Amino acid sequence: QVQLVESGGGLVQAGGSLRLSCAASGRISSTNVMGWYRQAPGKQRELVARVIRGGSINYADFVKGRFTISRDNVGNTVYLQMNSLKPEDTAVYYCNAGESTRYSPYWGRGTQVTVSP
Repeated sequence: QVQLVESGGGLVQAGGSLRLSCAASGRISSTNVMGWYRQAPGKQRELVARVIRGGSINYADFVKGRFTISRDNVGNTVYLQMNSLKPEDTAVYYCNAGESTRYSPYWGRGTQVTVSP
């Protein structure tokens, strides 16, 4: 089992920045992939960004150039630096982890990000 705990959400004005953190514990060997998803009210959960052990990174088109995902050298924590935030970025952001992009069953409880106009 893997436990994921997010932090760093909050309220920010449009154009501002936030940094999300996700700390993993438990079976770290099962976290080859760590990433972030988000879910806005009335919408489906969607991938924001993910990093694969070994260096490969995927970003959703809507965050390219604004958000940066990184993982610490130990591998226990993944970060999401969010710049140039827009009101449409408002959502609950969830940390996700797993052994592969096809099998990532572990989820955090989520952290709210609210961007005001």
